[in-house]
Amino acid sequence: MKKSILIAAVLFISVSLYMTVGAERAGAQGPAGAGASTAVRGNSDSPSSHSSHSLNPIKWVKKDKSSPDSKGSRSDIEKKLTPKLQAQGVLPANANATDSCAAFVALNECLAALHASHNLGLDFNCLRASVTGVHASADMSGCKVADGEKALSLNKAIHAVNPNADAKGATKNAEQQAKDDLKDLGS
Repeated sequence: MKKSILIAAVLFISVSLYMTVGAERAGAQGPAGAGASTAVRGNSDSPSSHSSHSLNPIKWVKKDKSSPDSKGSRSDIEKKLTPKLQAQGVLPANANATDSCAAFVALNECLAALHASHNLGLDFNCLRASVTGVHASADMSGCKVADGEKALSLNKAIHAVNPNADAKGATKNAEQQAKDDLKDLGS
């Protein structure tokens, strides 16, 4: 009786080990079925090779080709923008684009806010605080925006700072001016 239990246990372990090793070998052999030969060759001439189904998560993140960071660093572009914006009167002579845009995630959002504040005669510090939700150490006593508010879109921020302004039209105009500024720099 003990001998048959021992033989059964050895047989069971052998079969399970064989099944495990066999499954690993089959998995290591590669794909099977229709299209297996193109998968093995590397999909170079497969019609699905141009598919966006990649298993690499890095390829899932798309780079914004229109962002200013794609053709140069943001600080380089800000340095080029500073004299242009000062000449237009958008930035004061004692300010620069790097410091003014530090709270903004995207440079085009900062440029749009600068143009909107210039076009409508709004305090840029108030508008920047409304758009970014970041309150600078600048004098904010004249701002209608309360501390601790969340970030608003440029349209809503313009309306919050000046309810009588055409916020929608001013936003559209300022965003176009920001695009033009970046396009002029070749960004």
